[in-house]
Amino acid sequence: MSKVKENDTVKVHYTGKLNNGQVFDSSLEREPLEVKLGEGQLIPGFENGLINMEVNEKKTITIDKLQAYGEVVEDLFQKVAKSQLPEDLKVEVGMGLVGSNGQGAEQQFRVAAVNEDHIIVDANHPLAGQDLTFDLELVEIL
Repeated sequence: MSKVKENDTVKVHYTGKLNNGQVFDSSLEREPLEVKLGEGQLIPGFENGLINMEVNEKKTITIDKLQAYGEVVEDLFQKVAKSQLPEDLKVEVGMGLVGSNGQGAEQQFRVAAVNEDHIIVDANHPLAGQDLTFDLELVEIL
């Protein structure tokens, strides 16, 4: 039987969980993820976990944070004066914001703290600093 190798295009069902068992994403209620390996579309640990799988094989992998979204980078926290925000915006910890740099490129942030005159935004990926567990089921090698 054929096994997944580098540069294959595959269809895979997955369920991603945090260390506490909380599910953060799953394909089980939708079409399986179709992806060509080797193009940087997946975190390295997920892609490596697919190598050598056979169609219909199921397995669980644990991905170290360094093979997932990396460590939390303190330099990606920024202080933003509330006066720079729209007046009608009610900011809350955990909410997502989109900002732009001087060249007009958009960046996503998460509100990490709200203070009287400023907020702290975090540009790290929401899963940075966490080891991840994925239940995988290889559906097809295309």
